[in-house]
Amino acid sequence: MLLGPSLLLSAMLFTIGVAGVLLRRNAIVLFMCIELMLNAVNLSFVAFSQVLGLAGQVIVFFSMTVAAAEAAVGLAIILAIFRHTRSVDLKHINLLRG
Repeated sequence: MLLGPSLLLSAMLFTIGVAGVLLRRNAIVLFMCIELMLNAVNLSFVAFSQVLGLAGQVIVFFSMTVAAAEAAVGLAIILAIFRHTRSVDLKHINLLRG
C-alpha cells in the first residue's frame, strides 16, 4: 500500500489552502480555503487508515460532521456581515466600531 501519492496530494491541497488564507482578503474565498485545508487533512486520515486501521475513517466521519456545522455557521456569519456592511472584503470589516 503506497501512501505517497495520496499524502502528496493532501500536502498540495493543504498548501493551496494556506496560500489562499494568507493571500486573499475575500471572506468567502477565505472560508473555501479553510474548507480545502480541512479536506486535505481528511484525505490524509483516510490514507493512514489504509495502514493503521479503521480509526482514521471514523475520525474523518466526525470531522465531516463538524465541517458541516462549521459551514452552516460560517456562511450565516458571512451573510450577516454582508447585510451589515454590503461587502465581504476583510479590509472593510471592523465589527468593533459602532
